[in-house]
Amino acid sequence: MAYAQPVDRTLEQVSHVIVRADAYLCDVPVERPRSDAVQTFVKQETIFVEIEIRAGHVGLGYSYTIGTGGRAVLQHLRTDLLPLLIDEDASRIEAVWQKLFWATHSTVVGPMTNLALAAIDIALWDIRGQVAQQPLWALAGGFRERVPAYDSEGGWLQLPIEELVGYAKQAAAGGWPGIKIKVGKPDASEDLERLQAVRAAVGPSMHIMVDANQSMTYPEAKRRARLFE
Repeated sequence: MAYAQPVDRTLEQVSHVIVRADAYLCDVPVERPRSDAVQTFVKQETIFVEIEIRAGHVGLGYSYTIGTGGRAVLQHLRTDLLPLLIDEDASRIEAVWQKLFWATHSTVVGPMTNLALAAIDIALWDIRGQVAQQPLWALAGGFRERVPAYDSEGGWLQLPIEELVGYAKQAAAGGWPGIKIKVGKPDASEDLERLQAVRAAVGPSMHIMVDANQSMTYPEAKRRARLFE
């Protein structure tokens, strides 16, 4: 099969050429240690990617790890991915993503490469929005003007029931339609007690979601789901 030869870039395409790609990391501390079913952490390692095109627009993307691993993602970006962006057309987001995906195919199913790719992808979409002078929701079609939201700030597993209930009441008073509670105590009945206390505090109309952070086997997840129900 014969393929057409690529044509010379137009002036618009030249203006979209990537001329700089950098990455850096910021440790974002939390106000106190937070625990879920698999770990306790005291900071969020946030990785930022900046991509600049010839027209002068600079896109900013980010991803993060909870506690550890951020510096591995940062090094992966600097060593393996960011150099591949130079001279690419930032407007061809899917093509750029495919290039980076296959350049790192041996690790791309893992979180380190996925987190790195995510930060790059967000930066490219940021550039597209700047060039089009539109926010991302409009570029994506603008179907909804409002989206449902929930509060996940205070449902950590280490909190005693009194604090968990206080957080839930505060979220309800603030107008949040839902909250997320961490589960995964060694004793399932303790999870149940915590959820029942929250439900009693906020009433029947507020949505309560649970997050076990991949800590359970499939049979255990089913067992606890039936218990929580």
